[in-house]
Amino acid sequence: MPTYEYRCNECGTQFEKMLRFSEADRIPACPECASANTQKQLSKVISFGAASSGSLNTSGSSCGSRAGFS
Repeated sequence: MPTYEYRCNECGTQFEKMLRFSEADRIPACPECASANTQKQLSKVISFGAASSGSLNTSGSSCGSRAGFS
């Protein structure tokens, strides 16, 4: 389940909420003041993937290599 970030427009509390994709449009109440006047915030995206030119692969071939590990 993805985690969404929210901000309460009444008290300013920022909080996170785990929701199913099917519930993503639902706006949760503030955990501090119980106000329903909350707003979804833009989140920073963290990406994990293959390394770029700074890779540990020293064999010259990425296919079947062990990326410099032995």
